[in-house]
Amino acid sequence: MKERARLQEELENWQKKEKELEEILILGEIAKETQDIQDSNELIARVKRLDDLLSRYEIERMLGGEHDHNNAIVYINAGAGGTEAQDWVEMLLRMYLKWAEKKGFESQIVDMLHGEEAGIKNVTFLLRGPYAYGYMKSEMGIHRLVRLSPFDANNRRHTSFASVYAYPEVSEDISVDIKDEELKIDTFRSSGPGGQHVNRTESAIRITHIPTGIVVQCQNERSQHKNKAIAMAILKSRLYELEKKKQEEKMRALNKEKKDIAWGSQIRSYILHPYKLVKDHRTKVEEHNADAVLDGGIDGFIKAYLLHLTFEGKRDN
Repeated sequence: MKERARLQEELENWQKKEKELEEILILGEIAKETQDIQDSNELIARVKRLDDLLSRYEIERMLGGEHDHNNAIVYINAGAGGTEAQDWVEMLLRMYLKWAEKKGFESQIVDMLHGEEAGIKNVTFLLRGPYAYGYMKSEMGIHRLVRLSPFDANNRRHTSFASVYAYPEVSEDISVDIKDEELKIDTFRSSGPGGQHVNRTESAIRITHIPTGIVVQCQNERSQHKNKAIAMAILKSRLYELEKKKQEEKMRALNKEKKDIAWGSQIRSYILHPYKLVKDHRTKVEEHNADAVLDGGIDGFIKAYLLHLTFEGKRDN
């Protein structure tokens, strides 16, 4: 029934696009006859809107993986570099949340560890919406920032690193067996920058899966029960992904010619000094408007990477 509803929604969206195109063609004829500036402006706006919808549809047609349609659980962690790297994590979080808002995704921060001076050491957030994981898997890897440091009194140039990783949120119809005796559950007070943000009750939850050593925590909700439910959902997804990776490793061992995708590779550089440039090292795509990228304009990089994957897949076959 879920699959049927998803396909029905996709069909209806396509029919809406067809109807929009028909109306644009009619409006184009009207604008040609009237030569009215308002009709012309409306025509341009509607063509631009339809072009944006088709561009998104084109990307989503490349997302045919088993879990690409799922919601995403995203982790951003600071690399070496102290406050610099932690500030870079905060910048990346802002970039992804702005991008998610533009895409119409719902975002929810479930865990965040603030830096001592500034920035964020690590953060976990959920993205909910069609193909959220399919999009975010394009962002997995090391992100590098080069800029004049706002934390350096001598105004020197610094290089910072942060890692981004995403898991698909496992749907309820997938069974993951988690025994109570395999879990260690701790409660603690939510951390924050201080002042009114400090939580005075132990509503935050930390769950340790003893057999694998996986630790997840959630402190965003005021209710301990809600935090536990979210943490368990994340643990379920991580255990499922772990088992899936084990199976993939077995397949790679059987087919050594397949290209191994290394998690630790640097995928993109964001250079803000001495010039502005964002470059994806996997696809060689460059964008000189770095400010627009940091404001959430990353669709060009995602589309190029998915095309790159599609090409690589066809070449391997």
